[in-house]
Amino acid sequence: MIKHIVMWKLKEHAEGADRATNAARMKTMLDACAGIVPGLLKLETVVAQPGLEATYDVLLYSEFADKAALDAYQQHPQHVALKPFFGAVREARQCMDYEV
Repeated sequence: MIKHIVMWKLKEHAEGADRATNAARMKTMLDACAGIVPGLLKLETVVAQPGLEATYDVLLYSEFADKAALDAYQQHPQHVALKPFFGAVREARQCMDYEV
């Protein structure tokens, strides 16, 4: 199994919206990717909550049956379509994939 974790720190304002609005939009877009490819076992998206310490604004935690499933997800048109918006609103991005 491959675990795929991505975190985004967002700009204060981008694409005509504030950080909180863009974070909510990102969550909606990511949540819509659940189940888009065989082998995507789990997809969880969270937005940093007020009052709790967080250095990033949006986090994606996902699990894939194998590397082929992760590759299929990353190449899927629905996932690829997220990239322009995410690139426009992010200040920083961190990613880690690991096998268990």
